[in-house]
Amino acid sequence: MQKHLSQAATRLAEAWQHDRHLSQLEPDLQPKNRREAYAVQALIVDQINEPTIGWKIAATSEGGQRHINVSAPLAGRLFASRVLPDGASLNISGNRMLVAEAEFGFRFGKSIPALANHGHDDSMSMETMLDAVTDMVLAIELPDSRFENFVAAGEAQLIADFACARHFILGPTVSADWRSRDLSKHPVRFRVNEHIVAEGSGAFVLGDPRAALHWLVRELGEHRINIEAGDVMFTGTCVIPVPIKPGDKLCADFADFGQVTAHVI
Repeated sequence: MQKHLSQAATRLAEAWQHDRHLSQLEPDLQPKNRREAYAVQALIVDQINEPTIGWKIAATSEGGQRHINVSAPLAGRLFASRVLPDGASLNISGNRMLVAEAEFGFRFGKSIPALANHGHDDSMSMETMLDAVTDMVLAIELPDSRFENFVAAGEAQLIADFACARHFILGPTVSADWRSRDLSKHPVRFRVNEHIVAEGSGAFVLGDPRAALHWLVRELGEHRINIEAGDVMFTGTCVIPVPIKPGDKLCADFADFGQVTAHVI
């Protein structure tokens, strides 16, 4: 592994552990492409020595991509300690983004070795992927970046920084027959203090949450990253990110699929 990637991981791991923000990585430490950026992610996990629970996608809409100046979605690992239960109270001090998002997630019951899924082609069909999924879950994401000026950090640095991951509130497993539904049309509302502040649908994430999941699975395969049984994958926000502040009560409402709630302090 190239020395500059290990040094980049050390800088970002320290920011994660001490809740600090960086202006940017030094130019000679910055990953040069997606391959190097995902390698930095893996090194951060090794250095922090904490289990991960799955993955997230950032920038699954054109507006989201424009906002952070990237040309495609980004994938980031999730630390298990940062995924909290439905109804949790969460201290958001230190969070600079201060927004909340409503997301569909999928839990894998089977592993997908990277060699069985190499690249953005037909090596992993939608049907084969969905056969490995056991559950749909619902979530609220409260993202953040370790970079002070994240909109100027660039694609590779943002991927190295876990694609702006910070906290997730993991809601219920969906009991309805979601496999037979058109998720692109499924309504999603976000309420803050009982007031509806944003509305959207599954179409917001690459046209359909299943399409976003398919992108994520193939992205990981292209970079030789295995998906493990039990991993949960979150597919991006279905509403425009909602500004939040301490004291707010949050509710992501997925109609008959269920709701996720949290209280930020």
